[in-house]
Amino acid sequence: MRRSACDRSVPSGVCGPAKRILYFRRDRTRIHGCMFTDAQIERWLREDVGHHDVTNQVPGETTGRLVATEPGVVAGLEAAAAVFDSLGVAVTDRLEDGTDVEPGDELLHVAGTAREVLRGERVAVNLAGHASGIATRTRTAVENARTESDDVAIAATRKTTPGLRGLEKRAVVAGGGDTHRLDLSHMVMVKDNHVAELGLEDAVARFQERASFATKIDVEVETVADAPRAAAAGADIVLLDNMTPDETRAAVDELADYEGVLAEASGGITIADVPEYAATGVDVISMGSLTHSAPSLDLSFRTGE
Repeated sequence: MRRSACDRSVPSGVCGPAKRILYFRRDRTRIHGCMFTDAQIERWLREDVGHHDVTNQVPGETTGRLVATEPGVVAGLEAAAAVFDSLGVAVTDRLEDGTDVEPGDELLHVAGTAREVLRGERVAVNLAGHASGIATRTRTAVENARTESDDVAIAATRKTTPGLRGLEKRAVVAGGGDTHRLDLSHMVMVKDNHVAELGLEDAVARFQERASFATKIDVEVETVADAPRAAAAGADIVLLDNMTPDETRAAVDELADYEGVLAEASGGITIADVPEYAATGVDVISMGSLTHSAPSLDLSFRTGE
């Protein structure tokens, strides 16, 4: 059963018909497949609806369609559907994340009361547009990499928007990329500040003692000479940070004797740079720009037939 947020023990007169705002499930801890809880969705809707929404006081029932206005790769539709679901609006059809679209293609269909359809519109479009922009940028990076290598992975980083990491990481996957670690617990990364505080070898040894046998250790190095040092110290992955393609290729050659150790290129790599880095022989190219610099895909929401 859904009920208005204003139906919960509030002083008389605070919530009249014009101020009844959102409908939510009682269990705010429920986690959607898109990695969001009802509480998060409620916060987004409250932020947009505010305290006295007159604009969307529209009577009757309606339908709605989310439509692409430019080509790209769609993502975030599960999150958009969850927004409408939280308002009691039925999602009658939607595309799968990762689908290529052209202008005019319909991504998602909904049906419900006009008021709730209109209230969910902007939040749903913002989420889907943002995620689809990331998926589209990722797909371009992957396609650029494939011109030189069939094996190199294109990965994201932790440079994500607070509160939206689940959405953004899933969008990377929809575009054909790899999530990299989802949070600090998924992998140990020995970065420049760790090396400055502890030294490279001591830092690796310290984290090896504390990490599970199932947790990989990724060590960031800034010079070709430090790549084999990191591998010898016990790194599972050596991150070649801010190196030129020539330096990256030399570091990959230095790591050839360390069986099973992966080489990861990262640091300021642009979409245009991807082919040159893919040709160096690295196993992974990680790019913060997949999430922090992707423009939203332009989408439009239209009601009625």
